[in-house]
Amino acid sequence: MLNQEERKELLKIAREAVRSFLLKGEIPQFEVSSEKLKEKRGVFVTLKKDGYLRGCLGSLQPIMPLYQAVAKMAISSAFEDPRFPPLNLEELEKVNFEISVLSPLKRIKNWQEIKLGQDGVLLIKNGRSGVFLPQVAKEFNWTLEEFLDHLCQEKIGLPRECWREEDAQIYVFSAEVFAEKEI
Repeated sequence: MLNQEERKELLKIAREAVRSFLLKGEIPQFEVSSEKLKEKRGVFVTLKKDGYLRGCLGSLQPIMPLYQAVAKMAISSAFEDPRFPPLNLEELEKVNFEISVLSPLKRIKNWQEIKLGQDGVLLIKNGRSGVFLPQVAKEFNWTLEEFLDHLCQEKIGLPRECWREEDAQIYVFSAEVFAEKEI
């Protein structure tokens, strides 16, 4: 678990990375003192504008130190999410940053092991994959079956209930989620 100061620092890094990229076209170099922020962790950065999704990208794998991953994913969410046009400077002040720091992935054998609202899910089927963060189920007030149906259809592009088939691989993870509006 991150403390309040570490959370604030990551949110500041996310916003400053996007601001710097908008103004200078580069990712600034950040220095952190917390050892937790230097650990390699998977992370997603979500941008919301007026309560609606404005961008969300991340990495499930812990490939770089957390603070660097936050900067990289903040920029990716702001400028590379194919569902949205690139963020502009005027919008930056209207956007709320949310960070989801992920636990390692754990493969499960039975979909009923998923703790709705606590577990995020990575589903792999037919060489395709899709991910929902834990908070998605709560945001849409879905049942576990609806959560998995939407994951199949919207994220993987396969028929609903593809998760019920024997060759579907299901991985779960937890996320520590925090946003600017909460801190």
